[in-house]
Amino acid sequence: MNEAVAAGLWGLVGGSALLVGAGIAYFVHLPQRLIAAIMAAGSGVLISAVAFDLMDEAYRRGGFDATAIGFFGGALVYTIANTLVSRAGARHRKRSGSNPHHRQATAQQGSGLSIAIGALLDGIPEPVVIGVSLLEGAGVSLVTVAAVFLSNVPEGLSSAAGMKKAGRSAIYIFGVWGGIAMASGLAAAIGYAVMAGASPDIIAATTAVAAGAILAMLVDTMIPEATEEAHEFSGLIAVAGFLLAFILSKLEG
Repeated sequence: MNEAVAAGLWGLVGGSALLVGAGIAYFVHLPQRLIAAIMAAGSGVLISAVAFDLMDEAYRRGGFDATAIGFFGGALVYTIANTLVSRAGARHRKRSGSNPHHRQATAQQGSGLSIAIGALLDGIPEPVVIGVSLLEGAGVSLVTVAAVFLSNVPEGLSSAAGMKKAGRSAIYIFGVWGGIAMASGLAAAIGYAVMAGASPDIIAATTAVAAGAILAMLVDTMIPEATEEAHEFSGLIAVAGFLLAFILSKLEG
């Protein structure tokens, strides 16, 4: 199979978890604390992936300079873009809707496009890393795919729960997350195609950019939702998610 196509399919697998989470939120009533706990676990999984998979890989390929520049640059670009879409009405796109103020903000007239753009902004760095992981010819990094999948379920779940409580239709909710899932596959394929033949420093910087964007996204969007409702146990649950991803990374290695 063409490697770019394979990358796209693996990216789609990771992105499809958004639809799984959205489906759970739409058809099953879950307590707010459970949703927050799932977000905490997903945060721990992604932090582990950033620390032990993405940053290690970037450093191995390109050394400290490319990794540091890419990591900070990814966080900076994400922060600027996130600030713009947040001011346009997507600040609470990952909130599950327990707070009436967040629910009202999510339902604001004209915020729909901003929410969709914000969701796309959050979801794209992860599949790009999936595509880049195929460049060495040893197959996809199953740890990366697993981490993306496990973290996307709570992302889709929490956001869809908030959208539903804000009065968004099923067509809107599943349209947004279905579109992001498809974009994930496309981003993974493009990530592979663009990076094929690139220098180790460029690949390292690209991986680190994604890592920085993911970590900034976690602190800005996922962790606040987790701590708001499950603040007594959110740290412990995040540690459990971190440990799970860490074990997966060592089993693959």
